[in-house]
Amino acid sequence: MSNPFLEDDGPQPPKALKAPVEIAANLRQLQQDHDPLFITFHERSQHFQSYLIEVDREKNRLILDEMIPSDGERFLQNGEPFRIEAFHDGVRVAWECLQTVKITEHQGSRCYFSPMPKEVHYHQRRNAYRAPLKQSEQVQVELAGNKKLRTPIKGQLLDISATGCKLRLPGDASHSLQAGQVYERFTAQLPFGPLTLAVELRHVGYEEKLDTTFVGVRFYRIGGLEQRQVERFVYQLQREARRFDSDGLL
Repeated sequence: MSNPFLEDDGPQPPKALKAPVEIAANLRQLQQDHDPLFITFHERSQHFQSYLIEVDREKNRLILDEMIPSDGERFLQNGEPFRIEAFHDGVRVAWECLQTVKITEHQGSRCYFSPMPKEVHYHQRRNAYRAPLKQSEQVQVELAGNKKLRTPIKGQLLDISATGCKLRLPGDASHSLQAGQVYERFTAQLPFGPLTLAVELRHVGYEEKLDTTFVGVRFYRIGGLEQRQVERFVYQLQREARRFDSDGLL
């Protein structure tokens, strides 16, 4: 079974998944990594955010978390079709929902039952390898800014590439952060010394069930020394991952 998230690191042309097993496998990647879903309704300019709670192949459905802001629910009640877009490891994932969505509850929380898509479009655009960190490799990070974020926010590094990284921050930090904003002081405590540089925040999403904020940032005007630090750490993670995979085959 092919997995578009594991293909070559270079940019790929847009493709479409149609096999149910492939669709389910790749949507589970979004679920497991808590990647935010961006929802737009046809002929409407508003954008909404959600998360995948469950991918259920047996019942041929997806369970989506309550939309943010929640007033988008009235469009669901009207039966309006919508589009979902997400980003995972440099892959843009998108699908259409043209069928009726059921508004209900799951484990005591508001959610939506949506039919499993029959086709998922994906487009791998990043040309930089993104290395995930295992739980045993936790790297502490701190995000701060001269004007926009005077009180630093601390968290952990989830993954990193030559161009950016994904962070996990405890609690709801979404009100303090703004997509598109540049924060001058991002510090990651790498094994061989601290890395400090400016970052541009690309997306931010708070998951209430985990009481955790997930943030994606891009390195901003990175200098030569910092770039070498990043590339050294990415290469180290990549080498360890390959050694782990090799050991697992023995």
